[in-house]
Amino acid sequence: MSRDAADLIGETGGQQPARLRALVVDDEVPLVGLVTAYLEAEGFDVTAAYDGEQAVRLAREHAPDVIVLDVMLPGIDGIEACRRIRAFSDAYIVMLTARAEELDRLLGLSIGADDYLTKPFSLRELTARIRAMLRRPRSTADSTLPRRFGELTIDAAAREITLAGATVELTPIEFDLLDALSESPRLAFSRRQLLDRVWEPGWFGDEHVVDVHIANLRAKLADDPRDPRYVKTVRGTGYRMGAG
Repeated sequence: MSRDAADLIGETGGQQPARLRALVVDDEVPLVGLVTAYLEAEGFDVTAAYDGEQAVRLAREHAPDVIVLDVMLPGIDGIEACRRIRAFSDAYIVMLTARAEELDRLLGLSIGADDYLTKPFSLRELTARIRAMLRRPRSTADSTLPRRFGELTIDAAAREITLAGATVELTPIEFDLLDALSESPRLAFSRRQLLDRVWEPGWFGDEHVVDVHIANLRAKLADDPRDPRYVKTVRGTGYRMGAG
């Protein structure tokens, strides 16, 4: 996203806020129609796609703020489409799956999705999940000074990460998790605290989604999960920042 989603959903100087853009991708035409109508009623401009190739093309053309993406699609599946989209977009991505076992597979993959829902799902819940993601503060830092942990540098103001001088590309959730941990490096955060901090207070869903994003974050930081330098596991509690 070229814009800050948090700004888009709030009032800006009394002017009408810009409308958020959504891309809905599923080969079930009636479902796409229902989700599209619901999101439009919530104030989104919605584009629809019905296969993986079309999803990638429209994501590039329309630069959506949020993407609702089914796993089972004609052509390339939703997993591959998500990977391709992540190469050029930091849109929030909600993956949809019709099978619980498929959700287990998704949670074990580093595909860059931000949230997951199993079918059938409530349209109200989908909208709540999307709004929760969009309301997350883009930076929690009080200081504009970069934070350094060994070879890792976190510039919260610029939302940039470098490791040994090389830029590390993170998804919005991965960045916000690292931002929260690094802002209070002496504190151990529980999953619930990180959900409240990075998603929003009262977020509902599987708390282990935090573990998935932490695993993806560690992989991008070349952090050995058995002996991590940057994102430490605090047994019985959650996670804290390491010295690097």
